[in-house]
Amino acid sequence: MPTFPSGAQDLVDAASAQAAARRLEEAPELSVDVETDAMHSFRARLCFLQVASDTDVFLFDTLQPGVAPSLLAKVMEDPQRTKFFHAAAGDLPFLAEAGVRVQGLFDTHRAATLLGWPKVGLADLARERLGVELPKEHQQSDFSLRPLPPEMRDYIANDVRYLVELGRQVREECRKADVLEEVLLDCQRMCDEAAARPEVGADFKPKLPKGGLSPAQLLLANTLAQALHRKRLVWAEAENVPMGRTLSNMAITDLALKPPGNIKELSKAAGVRGAFVRAHGEEVLALVRELLEKSRQGELKPETGEKGPRDANRRKREDALKAWRSEQATARKVTPSVVLPNPLLDALASRPPADLDALRALPYLGDKRVRLYGDSLLAVLAQFPVQA
Repeated sequence: MPTFPSGAQDLVDAASAQAAARRLEEAPELSVDVETDAMHSFRARLCFLQVASDTDVFLFDTLQPGVAPSLLAKVMEDPQRTKFFHAAAGDLPFLAEAGVRVQGLFDTHRAATLLGWPKVGLADLARERLGVELPKEHQQSDFSLRPLPPEMRDYIANDVRYLVELGRQVREECRKADVLEEVLLDCQRMCDEAAARPEVGADFKPKLPKGGLSPAQLLLANTLAQALHRKRLVWAEAENVPMGRTLSNMAITDLALKPPGNIKELSKAAGVRGAFVRAHGEEVLALVRELLEKSRQGELKPETGEKGPRDANRRKREDALKAWRSEQATARKVTPSVVLPNPLLDALASRPPADLDALRALPYLGDKRVRLYGDSLLAVLAQFPVQA
């Protein structure tokens, strides 16, 4: 039976954090997790960095002076030292923002997904593989609280306490299923693509229906949605709350499609709370009136973006690759993402290689996929040459 590290050490000053970092340099494999206040502030902060080995659990309180993630940069950037994460995509940007690049990643969530397991949550894997129960009631808690309540401290410690052993077991299952190379390539891609988080709200795109609206109505709805989004960023930052707590995407969509003419109509919009109406109702109505008038006068202009020449066959290649991927996955008895994960499928559909050498040069494809699928892949792509 595996044994797990007991207890946890709280690192709240530079000296203790430096000592822990030196001790972790002796461990060949580590488990890592982070906690933030993402559900409770406008721009989330890294509040804890938890790291465990076979013998220790360390809780780096990154809100304390001198307890910097950069103390672990040497360990994190060593590709020979395995770092087990679970669902690393949400964690890596916080580390990248702190100047820490992770190499040697093994993501148990991604691995379980490629294995095709029906349950891939950390609590599910810990229960099924280790017989350990991990309560998850603090997933959306505010980890900026100090002092941290004991039950929340136990929660963040347990998220890494069992993960080294769990990671080893999941990795062995990947080896048995002959998908380890594919998992490791995906993990490498995640590490390489991890970047500091964009500005809050930078990726907002309103979800409006394509049909049922005239061009003028669609332009008004898009313009109003974007204007409301910019407003909520200002309001949310002033209140230091997540932007969705001020005005949700659902509320923005409803207001954009049915511009309110008065406070009563605003109050009835989907997802609009009474507190919001009291605080910002008149400002919203003034914005609606302004944009409605500009729409009547034909003064609204669509936002322009740089667009290159359109490839008429791009969608055909994508559909053909998806069908081909499904066939190959069925024949090999693996999940479709083992054959070709979505980022690779998108790259191949957008920029189809002409030969095996060009295919082999595609990042994160790997020698195994070229060997198994290279000629077949090229044949599929050749049916739909690039057409500008």
